[in-house]
Amino acid sequence: MDLEAIKAAAEGYKADMSRFLREMISHPSESCEEREVVMCIKDEMERLGYDKVEIDGLGNIIGWMGSGEKIIALDSHIDTVGVGNIENWEADPYQGYETDDIIFGRGGSDQEGGMAAAVYGAKIMKDLDLIPAGYKIMVVGSVQEEDCDGMCWQYIYHKDKIVPEFVISTEPTDGGIYRGHRGRMEIRVDVKGVSCHGSAPERGDNAIYKMADIIRDVRALNENDAGPDDEIKGLVKMLDPAFNPDHYEDARFLGRGTCTVSQVFFTSPSRCAVADSCAISIDRRMTAGETYQSCLREIEELPSGKRYGSAVKVSMYRYDRPAWTGEVYETECYFPTWINKECAAHVQALVEAHHALWGTERIGHADADPKKDAMHLRTGRPLIDKWTFSTNGVAIQGRYGIPCVGFGPGAESQAHAPNEITWKQDLVTCAALYAAVPELYGKADRSGDATQFRADLTGNDIQ
Repeated sequence: MDLEAIKAAAEGYKADMSRFLREMISHPSESCEEREVVMCIKDEMERLGYDKVEIDGLGNIIGWMGSGEKIIALDSHIDTVGVGNIENWEADPYQGYETDDIIFGRGGSDQEGGMAAAVYGAKIMKDLDLIPAGYKIMVVGSVQEEDCDGMCWQYIYHKDKIVPEFVISTEPTDGGIYRGHRGRMEIRVDVKGVSCHGSAPERGDNAIYKMADIIRDVRALNENDAGPDDEIKGLVKMLDPAFNPDHYEDARFLGRGTCTVSQVFFTSPSRCAVADSCAISIDRRMTAGETYQSCLREIEELPSGKRYGSAVKVSMYRYDRPAWTGEVYETECYFPTWINKECAAHVQALVEAHHALWGTERIGHADADPKKDAMHLRTGRPLIDKWTFSTNGVAIQGRYGIPCVGFGPGAESQAHAPNEITWKQDLVTCAALYAAVPELYGKADRSGDATQFRADLTGNDIQ
């Protein structure tokens, strides 16, 4: 394998990748509204001579290079979050702009930059004959990840009947190779009350007041320590072998679980009445050793939850929004925790490729302007690490045990933030690494299970 040829090819496509990324950014593509960006990607893949380009029933776009039976996949979700308060943006988030070093606009880091690098990484594989015999390359632009991460791959696995040998997630990794992340779930808490006229509130039972007590306890669950004097033991307890004897080391790698109240709802006959119901949404991040049952039970057993008894209902959300194609794939809002073994063949293929191409440390664009500097996010951090947020890996490896590993352009800190940028050098770095990986993986010894930890599934009738 000619590493210098790979690097030269990636550098040669830098302008094309930058143009392609800006074209994707120009098409607003929030979850369930990805049609225009899908067509943009389809045009680019066909122009580059992909062997096959298809759009599945959910609206995922899939490009193929090679003709073997075994599949190595590159996954990029192509939906973005919205822009929030437009006053927080210094330029149009969809028109964007570029300099010699950065590209500005919604989706640059999270994560259409990954799509640009993946599309051209596979092109380099074809140009330089780097696809091993018996393999083909699958480049996926997946939809609805921001709404329901992993659901797109539930569809690919069960409806499209495609099972890769391993998957590279191109989510932003700040120049690192990521081998797992915490899981998450979306919890709803409902509280019943009784309405009455606001002039005599003592006649009713105010659901908002009850929920205020529950919210206080949820905050304590996230913020408390886990000492003997803490009535509510904080989630930090899972880093302690006394509370998590089997998985505390994995939990220390991934980081502690968290919970936060993300939404509040209520019903009341009027502004002159006592509220007769209140509900909250809780974003729950789960570390190794936590289960969906334990997370629900923690909320149910909060002091306020016990105090209000049958008036409190704790449940897990389900997702059923139609895709841009109109297809509905209903699933639960539970996204399992997963970690790879560092020695796993697919992880080591990326490590070896990085060492050969770029060395043993994280690399990126250095800039005197701190807003444009990538290296302050990377220097001193290990090359092999984990994401803070959640990715499609929750389904790929968390549900199905398909080995998954991450390396992608951009920064986690840019995700969902105003004035989002990504770095052109990252596109080059990633495209070159993607191109080098298949041959290294094809020569690897792949004995044994690659998974170090996967959270249990719920047992519900969910595919």
